[in-house]
Amino acid sequence: MPGSGSPERQAAPRLLLRPEHSPAAPLDGGWWPRSDDPAVELPGLIAALDERSGRITRVMVGTVGWNADRPRRLYLGNPAGSRVVKVGWFVTMPAGLLTAISVSGQRADLVTVPSSTSEQAASAAMRQAAQAGNREHAPEILAAIAAAPGRVADAVPGEATPGVPLGVGEREGGLLASSRMR
Repeated sequence: MPGSGSPERQAAPRLLLRPEHSPAAPLDGGWWPRSDDPAVELPGLIAALDERSGRITRVMVGTVGWNADRPRRLYLGNPAGSRVVKVGWFVTMPAGLLTAISVSGQRADLVTVPSSTSEQAASAAMRQAAQAGNREHAPEILAAIAAAPGRVADAVPGEATPGVPLGVGEREGGLLASSRMR
């Protein structure tokens, strides 16, 4: 079954969430998948979000940055495939935004850092997204990491020029909070 990989056998997702009970913000945290294969990456993320938000029933994802195999349903659970999570793919979603919705209607909005991003840039993006009081949206955070040294040239197509140091404003997104503090 597509997407029926067991999250228990996979590495823990690289996920950073904003502290519980912190004020509402545009994002609830950041996620850095290890590959561009949603059938492999989403089950582990869903399992981690289940613990925080309740049973996830639907995930909405932008099409940019993922391989062409985009499952509409993921079959999870024990016995294998006993749980179905619907996945919606949208060309109109903001760059890097993933939204997960639980059975109770609780929503988790995450910046999804491209898998090809350097560890330093990905960590900075996830910290920014998970910071209590963060006001940045996913496209702004991704634009800032696109300017970070060491980023992979195709991590965020069409964004800032490689080699521009973090801390220098780019065309659209402003700066990461950690850069502003210098």
